[in-house]
Amino acid sequence: MSSDLKAATPDRQKGIDRVIDLLEGLLRLRAPAKPGDLARLIGAPRSTTYEIVNRLVTAELLDYVGNDGRVYFGRSMQLFGAAFADVNTVYRRAVAAMTALAAETQVTAQVCALRGSKYVVLDSRSGAALHRITSDVGVEVPIPWTASGRLLLGHMTAEAIRAFVPDEDFRLPDGRLLNREDFIADVMTCTAQGWCETTGLADHFTRCFAAPIRDTDGLCRMTLCLVAPVDTAPDQHAIFLARLRAAAAQLSLQEPSFP
Repeated sequence: MSSDLKAATPDRQKGIDRVIDLLEGLLRLRAPAKPGDLARLIGAPRSTTYEIVNRLVTAELLDYVGNDGRVYFGRSMQLFGAAFADVNTVYRRAVAAMTALAAETQVTAQVCALRGSKYVVLDSRSGAALHRITSDVGVEVPIPWTASGRLLLGHMTAEAIRAFVPDEDFRLPDGRLLNREDFIADVMTCTAQGWCETTGLADHFTRCFAAPIRDTDGLCRMTLCLVAPVDTAPDQHAIFLARLRAAAAQLSLQEPSFP
């Protein structure tokens, strides 16, 4: 490698990092923002941020919103997402199973996964029940607040879980503090039984059921989840779990394939 290339590499890498930081910042904001505000958000010079924004707008990765210079994700993002769904057959089948579950159970069905050390809903469908529960796709949530999170950590040791989940993530929205060791015990129990049910964690009005979608190594990389009102009749719980587990089992151990 020449000395010129060596000298350029750190700056080039920093530029790539800033592009990623900018896109991540918009994802977390989940709303249009001005380039100057994005510069402050990612700690980059305004001139550099404007240059990045202009290039991303040209590529239609970002687009201007309104007349005040704010930007948000552009149409190319939709194309990238569609391309991912087209070739990732496990994900595509998971979305189909989720849609069928929402219709069958009349409650909200979700496909969930980890993103870094947080839990995210990848996709969601509302059921036809009178009291519909909606969820924000892509919003990062502390893992201990969720049923799916207890399955998604099933491949980790207790020591690894202690290091992976931040201390502050055990504090629930209502101020209650979950015991770390109890959470780890939940992970082990839920992984062994192949499902998880939680009540009143992220809020006081939902009951969540989750089942693992396992890859060919047996690891839980995604989950199917049902989110029902907390006062759902007890006789429905077993029905929900049976349908959920059957759907997740059909999706498990399937190799991603390309058309």
